Amino acid sequence: MKRHYSVVLLVAAVLLIASSLSINAAPQDPNSDTKGCSDHPLFTRMLNTHIVFCKSVGFDSFKFKTGKGSETAVEGKRFEIKYQTNEGKEYPGPLAIIRNHQDAIAKIGGTVLFEDQRYTWLKVVKDDKEIWAQVDTAWNKGYMLTIIEKKAMAQEVVASAELFKSGLNTSGHVEVPGIFFDTGKSEIKPESEAAIAEVAKLLKADPQLKVYVVGHTDNVAALDLNIRLSKARAEAVAQALVVKHGIAAGRLNGQGAGPLLPVASNDNDEGRAKNRRVELVKQ
Repeated sequence: MKRHYSVVLLVAAVLLIASSLSINAAPQDPNSDTKGCSDHPLFTRMLNTHIVFCKSVGFDSFKFKTGKGSETAVEGKRFEIKYQTNEGKEYPGPLAIIRNHQDAIAKIGGTVLFEDQRYTWLKVVKDDKEIWAQVDTAWNKGYMLTIIEKKAMAQEVVASAELFKSGLNTSGHVEVPGIFFDTGKSEIKPESEAAIAEVAKLLKADPQLKVYVVGHTDNVAALDLNIRLSKARAEAVAQALVVKHGIAAGRLNGQGAGPLLPVASNDNDEGRAKNRRVELVKQ
């Protein structure tokens, strides 16, 4: 009986302490930022606002409006930050939000790409980064920033020799992803080595296989320039296979198709990126 009474007293004491802690706990500030969220370094926030949502993605694409009826897809690290006006404070209104961000970008040498009643689109090069921003004011006394820090994707996966073999056997040609060049140049960038090594693996596994290495470009610049550039790039790949991997030169033939065989529209950045490629074609 005494033991039962002691347990009851212990439970009551625990409940009393918990109740006391609940009563004395400080109420959460409704105007505090969501945990883990902070401003992007490009912009400070509007006065009397707090962050209610944030997200970042290591590599993503977003379309920014650059004029009436025109837009550009930009790839890189993506940030989303949603702000809300603090309780009891006056909402500044869409125009004030838009103008504040436009003035801020202008002061650091950026440009206003376009605006309408709801949005503004901005661009700046800062600390060697090309940064694009969309300000969306239609968020019930708040606004949303979408920011892309433009960068090329770090190539982590390249097609394998087995996939190259399958493509050649099925259609007679196959794209080799993961081969990179600087704009207007034919020197192979170091990060292309993994892809070239897979081509060498394909050729070593089948000593009778001969291929055309074919370079392709987008349609920016003159046709004859792109034809020469694409051929120079193809020959650079063939030379790397000969010099670095011991493939017989007679098994390789570098050719350039320039912009003549696109796989996507050249009317936007995304399509042009797909058209800049290197393919193998079975001889």
